[in-house]
Amino acid sequence: MKDNLTTIIETAIQRDIVVILAGMEAPPNLGQIYTVEFREAFSEVAGEYNVPFVPFLLEGVAGVNELNQSDGIHPNLEGARRVAEHLWPVLESVLEDISTP
Repeated sequence: MKDNLTTIIETAIQRDIVVILAGMEAPPNLGQIYTVEFREAFSEVAGEYNVPFVPFLLEGVAGVNELNQSDGIHPNLEGARRVAEHLWPVLESVLEDISTP
């Protein structure tokens, strides 16, 4: 997975695309070692490429029944609003940086 993230970021940078990396969490049933390595991969890649980083995209939404669709995984409308609110500070900062001459 880390190689895939690296390839995606490198490709975006080569095309002058601004990158914001949002991390995810692996399900705990995959084992503690895997979930820790999965989480750390996002952080490590963000640090290696010095890109803005949101540690967990679904912070405050994952696992909250009333913020997810019936599958229990994907955010519903209110959950999506919360994800957007969570991402906005990083996105706003990036937009300000690229807008400043």
